[in-house]
Amino acid sequence: MKSLPITIDSVSKAYGSYVALDDVSLDIQAGEFLTLLGPSGSGKTTLLMALAGFVRPDSGKLLLGDRDITRLAPNKRDIGIVFQNYALFPHMNVLANVAYPLALRKTPRAEARQRALATLARVKLDGLAERNIAALSGGQRQRVALARAIVFEPRVMLMDEPLSALDKNLRETMQYEIRRLHDDLGITTIYVTHDQREALIMSDRIAVMNSGRIQQIDTPQRIYDRPSTRFVAEFMGEANIVAPGSVRRVDGAEASGETLMIRAESFHLDAKLVGADSVALEGILRAKAFRG
Repeated sequence: MKSLPITIDSVSKAYGSYVALDDVSLDIQAGEFLTLLGPSGSGKTTLLMALAGFVRPDSGKLLLGDRDITRLAPNKRDIGIVFQNYALFPHMNVLANVAYPLALRKTPRAEARQRALATLARVKLDGLAERNIAALSGGQRQRVALARAIVFEPRVMLMDEPLSALDKNLRETMQYEIRRLHDDLGITTIYVTHDQREALIMSDRIAVMNSGRIQQIDTPQRIYDRPSTRFVAEFMGEANIVAPGSVRRVDGAEASGETLMIRAESFHLDAKLVGADSVALEGILRAKAFRG
């Protein structure tokens, strides 16, 4: 399958006085795994639903390759979607659920069955084709939803917090499984989550959102190490924010910068101060705790 790039051009969406998306622009490369990360109400799911066709922007454009899909019906967009609650059909078995998109596209029955079985094998569910949905575990249901989303070879995959209902161990396993599947297929993927660790593990790039705007777009490493705003610094993990003028260099000069962000793992305890460019903080260690 051939993946396509996505262009989000000055997209805005409001519900009365509430602005869900505020002039959002973003270019996503073909085959990229990009995560929309942010707290509740940041606009990440609204943006995903606009790409899916379930929310119509008030202004701006959405392009899939060179094709304007802003007002195109959801079923005409050639996009696979994995919903937060999976949205599986309880009256169908596993095979019928996975083959459903092919039936809608009038794929011959024998071919549809063959493709559905091959896709189930890809997500490690071979042998469960005839099982009832109600008899599956949470992780198995999540894999069925993944299989259904990719069986018709979409150009783009949208995933709306698909792991939120899973327990910690299974969630971590599925993070790597989804990334493996993406690397195997090369589908342009947009993934929504509020989980910072999940975004860091899975993404090629992360777009951090807040109040309907993108605060920063970059690789996981740079988002974590070089946040561009205080919001991003604090949202991406535990951070010590130091006000201007609070820190001096070893040579006694005031350290430059409007605000300093220091991660806990960046601290080094040393009785000796080395390097004129080092930044030093004096303090007393009063308590410690073992966390593994």
